[in-house]
Amino acid sequence: PQVMRYQVLLSLMLSSQTKDQVTSAAMLRLRQRGLTVDSVLQMDDATLGQIIYPVGFWRNKVKYIKQTTAILKQKYGGDIPRTVEELVQLPGVGPKMAHLAMNIAWDSVSGIAVDTHVHRITNRLQWVKKETKYPEETRVALEDWLPRDLWREINWLLVGFGQQTCLPVNPRCSECLNQDICPAAKR
Repeated sequence: PQVMRYQVLLSLMLSSQTKDQVTSAAMLRLRQRGLTVDSVLQMDDATLGQIIYPVGFWRNKVKYIKQTTAILKQKYGGDIPRTVEELVQLPGVGPKMAHLAMNIAWDSVSGIAVDTHVHRITNRLQWVKKETKYPEETRVALEDWLPRDLWREINWLLVGFGQQTCLPVNPRCSECLNQDICPAAKR
């Protein structure tokens, strides 16, 4: 379970600004090398970079992965933290990743994981009382009214929808099943 939790955190770190297929391929290559805290700490930066390339911002991610892995070894006995507050202290880990890590790795719903898709779509649907500028604002606004038992699934539901239909530019409103109830579709 500890190795699985570490791999969950690394996959989340790699996924930022990266297509799912690219993240998956990088994780597969890492797992072929025995993806553990110790194996990553023993790997030099150049090798790690070659393995994770072409994930987005791969050079920064090499640095963050190495720093985070060292912290996990020193401070958490090789495991990942059990709280959002501790997770966001790790280099390269933001609130969305922290909430997803809590959900997937610890089976604990700590909050809504709001990424760019969830932020955009919930604002378009006016699920927030007033328009929010940042994903963290959106998370707080959604958690204020959305029943807690739906927090786990909202990210999974909206990310794919945001990648396929409710696009950032030129959303496919004419193909969308929500077009009759979506304020953005009526503009």
